[in-house]
Amino acid sequence: MKVQTYFRFCLFLSVLAISCSKDNDTKEDEVTTDGDVTISATATKGTAEGSSETGASADDLLANSTFSATVKIIFNGTSATIENAVTGVTIATSGADVTVTSTVAEVAYEVSGTTTNGMLKIYSDKKYKLTLNGVSIKNNDGPAINIQSGKRAFIVLSGTNTLEDGTTYATSTEDQKGTFFSEGQLIFSGSGTLNIVGNNKHGIAADDYVRVQSGTITVTKAASDGIHTNDGVYIDGGNLNITASSDGIEAEEGHIIINTGTITVNVADDGIVASYDTDDTIDPYVVINGGTITITTTGEGGEGIESKSKLTINDGDIYIKAVDDAINAADAIYINGGNIVAYSTTNDGIDSNGTLTVTGGKVFAIGAKSPEEGFDCDNNTFKITGGLLIGAGGATSSPTATVSTQASAILGAGNSGTIYSVLDSDNAEVMTFKSPVSFTTLLLSGSKFSSGKTYKLVTVSAVTGASEFNGLYLGGTFSNPTLSSSFTLTSMVTKIGGSTGPGRP
Repeated sequence: MKVQTYFRFCLFLSVLAISCSKDNDTKEDEVTTDGDVTISATATKGTAEGSSETGASADDLLANSTFSATVKIIFNGTSATIENAVTGVTIATSGADVTVTSTVAEVAYEVSGTTTNGMLKIYSDKKYKLTLNGVSIKNNDGPAINIQSGKRAFIVLSGTNTLEDGTTYATSTEDQKGTFFSEGQLIFSGSGTLNIVGNNKHGIAADDYVRVQSGTITVTKAASDGIHTNDGVYIDGGNLNITASSDGIEAEEGHIIINTGTITVNVADDGIVASYDTDDTIDPYVVINGGTITITTTGEGGEGIESKSKLTINDGDIYIKAVDDAINAADAIYINGGNIVAYSTTNDGIDSNGTLTVTGGKVFAIGAKSPEEGFDCDNNTFKITGGLLIGAGGATSSPTATVSTQASAILGAGNSGTIYSVLDSDNAEVMTFKSPVSFTTLLLSGSKFSSGKTYKLVTVSAVTGASEFNGLYLGGTFSNPTLSSSFTLTSMVTKIGGSTGPGRP
């Protein structure tokens, strides 16, 4: 009887202990909020740094040029018809191969019809307008359009147009670097569509620069680059969809400026790259002033956006999933605005081989496991004066406290697929995110961070009315968050957990 009584007493104590422990855990994990928490994702701006160049040129506006005569070229299967002959313009045809030679100014060409074994070649001493008006050209042994003129070509897209080159090219003493090739500048505008298949080399190639102002350009396949130039690339609008075996957009010996437009790139190598190593004559920088950019790279070494010099992001919605660094620059990276998610599956999210400066924008950088980092700037200055920063990875460069004016915290591990939010002492939201991978180091910085104050890192089961940009939450509400940890900012850069790389302290 005594044994039974003792056993019952012990059982009672065990149940009581478990009950007390559960109550204590619940109280410890609960975060009591006054109603739903609203996601504001506030990001203030410091003084912008880097470049604000737009690359605008009045000479590239079609409205500033006059073309008084129009020659029509109509492809008819195995032949071509020429209408509206102009003095000073000679057009030779051989089957569906059309060669234009012009020595006069103010000439426009309108091309239409279909051929499965033809091409258009242009020699011109003056600038000209070339309207693609529902044309389909396939050349079995060379480029579909081959412009052997160094003058400005205004390419106007009307209707749906298709260009395709051959798998092998006939031998030639002239350059023929892609399906649509030009020795001079190519300036695209119009409301139509251009579909390009590059079986041998690049989709669009120019020995000068390429500018896209409007229209839809789709490179469905390129054996090399989607768009390749020896000089610059300027995107002022339009829609670009590029699938390529090498780079998406490459300026081999120039720079790239993106002002607006929608750009979608799926490539094996680099997405957008100014690839020339800097010297006294060439500065291969990249400036992004706006636009919607989506980049996916699949090959080993494929980076999302790369500059061999400086990279400036002033605005835009940018999502990158890259095998190598999602964003990389040799000299410096400046981020002044935009919504940016930079995700690398094997390397760093954002990697500057020189300095890294963030003055604004909402930035989520995701790197692979250690030693790879969300933000990496080697042993160089990492300056934060504004913006909202989230860096998840195996490690992080530490922000430079002596030049930063916005506080940062470095925390430990987290799980993939979990929604995390940071709340201040009043349970107001600071930032909210969901990582596609687990991480062991988390860098956080926001305009609501202040030294001496305590913050909570909480998990959230769901966000109602979510405005989400690839794991970066920009709006919505949530309730009943669960405490993951709390931390107090004791200095400009507070390290609580995780691993820091060689960023300058």
